[in-house]
Amino acid sequence: MYVTPEQIQAAQKANVEALLAVANAQFAAFEKLANINAGAVKSAFEDSIANTRALLGAKDVQEFVTLQNSFAQPTIEKAIAYSKSVYEVATETNAELSKVAERRVGEWNENFVSLLDKVSKNAPAGSDVAVAAVKSMLAAANSAYDNMNKVAKQATEIAEANVAAATETVKGLAKAKKVA
Repeated sequence: MYVTPEQIQAAQKANVEALLAVANAQFAAFEKLANINAGAVKSAFEDSIANTRALLGAKDVQEFVTLQNSFAQPTIEKAIAYSKSVYEVATETNAELSKVAERRVGEWNENFVSLLDKVSKNAPAGSDVAVAAVKSMLAAANSAYDNMNKVAKQATEIAEANVAAATETVKGLAKAKKVA
């Protein structure tokens, strides 16, 4: 059994496509993060100018303290929104990279099974037990990989729920602090 130039070319093409998919996913994530950070910096700068102007216009100490206290709530809300945006980008990027990895594993499995089938046709008599053992090991590895993916997805869902709950708790604490 020989590896043909077409097989090598197809494998290289698949590898390059997978590499480009990963690079595109990473670039998209960096672009989103850059936009989020630019927006946050711009907003913080504008807020600090507005807050400084408001503080400079305070007529007495009581108004000054009241203004300072009023700045905390919007700042906390913006920090929560920023954190949530960054987390969403990370989650989206992770999902995209997982899809690329799953595709590559699937392609690799198909190629490996195809290779095993070709080898078993040309193998000497009695080697079918060894080929069956390798196929069994591959099936077990695939099952373990699928289970690991399911656990990772469940962990991601739990983490997302925890982030949402923590966000709501912080918002509730900030509102309670404002009322008090």
